[in-house]
Amino acid sequence: MSVDNSGGNRTGLIREFDEVLGRRQIAVVFQPVVELATARVVGFEALSRGPQGTHLEAPTALFAFAYEQGRAAELDWACQAAAFRAAMQAHMPPELTLFVNVEPASLRTECPPDLLDTIQAGLRQLNVVVELTERYLADDPAGVLNAVAVARAEGLGIAVDDLGAEPASLALMPLVRPDVIKLDLSLIQSQPDLPVARTVNGVLAEVERTGAAILAEGIESSRHAAAAYAMGSTLGQGWKFGRPGPLPTHWGPVAGPSVPVLHHDPATLATPFEVITRERPARLASRQLLRSLSKHLEYRAADPTDRSVLVTCFEDASYFNQTIARRYANLATATLMTAVLGHGMPANPAHAVRGTSLSTRDPLAQEWAVVVIAAHFSAALVARRPRPDTPISSDLRLDGSEERPYDFAVSYDRDLAIAAAQSLVKRMAGPGTAIPEPATGSTPSVDT
Repeated sequence: MSVDNSGGNRTGLIREFDEVLGRRQIAVVFQPVVELATARVVGFEALSRGPQGTHLEAPTALFAFAYEQGRAAELDWACQAAAFRAAMQAHMPPELTLFVNVEPASLRTECPPDLLDTIQAGLRQLNVVVELTERYLADDPAGVLNAVAVARAEGLGIAVDDLGAEPASLALMPLVRPDVIKLDLSLIQSQPDLPVARTVNGVLAEVERTGAAILAEGIESSRHAAAAYAMGSTLGQGWKFGRPGPLPTHWGPVAGPSVPVLHHDPATLATPFEVITRERPARLASRQLLRSLSKHLEYRAADPTDRSVLVTCFEDASYFNQTIARRYANLATATLMTAVLGHGMPANPAHAVRGTSLSTRDPLAQEWAVVVIAAHFSAALVARRPRPDTPISSDLRLDGSEERPYDFAVSYDRDLAIAAAQSLVKRMAGPGTAIPEPATGSTPSVDT
């Protein structure tokens, strides 16, 4: 049901929304997730609804209005709490996985106090994987990466939902490092073509590298199930296996979990130079040569056929002059995300470019780095000045100037480039605690 925002109904709709959210009038239904090879149920996805028969019953209408009112995070916490409460009241076995859709905004804001006990109890008792919709990866990639860092700190699994609706977001997969990749129903139900093949190949490459599981959505027939299996899916959901409804009241024997939660090493605080030069030798280069090499990678990042993430470090913001700012503003229109780091770097150094200021105590502030991650390409250029006491022959001052050259290395190895990018992204992640500790002696507000 669509939301009528005409003037005559606006006041009533605001009142209706305030009552729904204030009274936490969120309904939840659950759709089974199965192992494709056996049709064995391995989990459920929680799907939130507004009050039946109202303008806000449909989740799209409910969240659209919540964003208009600036209360999307609060609504999302209420939906999570409703899902946790229903799962705990149904005594859902911990071997089964509960998939919960999450707005990135809620992972970066504190849980409302009245929902805190329910959220904490759910995290203790349930096996939770949070789903981040693919559209957020395209619309706010930096925010999603911050949200992922918060979720992983809470011990939650990560799923990327609706993959295929925005194929460019494949570039962010190595940085999100999802445990589960959910293929959009458009991939499963449409005829195979070049865009579908490109997306599936990108997903399979990520799965081969990390061990993530592929879950196909929208399976309504045996043909859909066969297509999903051919695309590498081991898990599935859709009307063929069950429509959204209440959880079972009685649980049979559970064979064990089939939804993996990967154990990722935390993103390293080693600098990109340290990451790359552990595996690749460093050489000397003049600043002029490094500028040319950097521009080559920047131009590759702008390839419209393979949209990318571009993350760079400029040592100090003084190097990010007006000419470079204009160039990076243009790059930002072509990339999925463009971010720059450096000592004194402003938060918005150029249009659509995300900036992060580095402490002078951070060794990264002494480095030059350009890292490009795309679905089908990756590269990292890293450089730093040698220590002042390092003797350098005059023959190696390549441009004939008195300026000391840089130690540098370039790698096109995907794992190395991703590790270098993660080192930079780790420094971009802002502080945030979504779920504070409950007060001493508090008890869960649900019947567990």
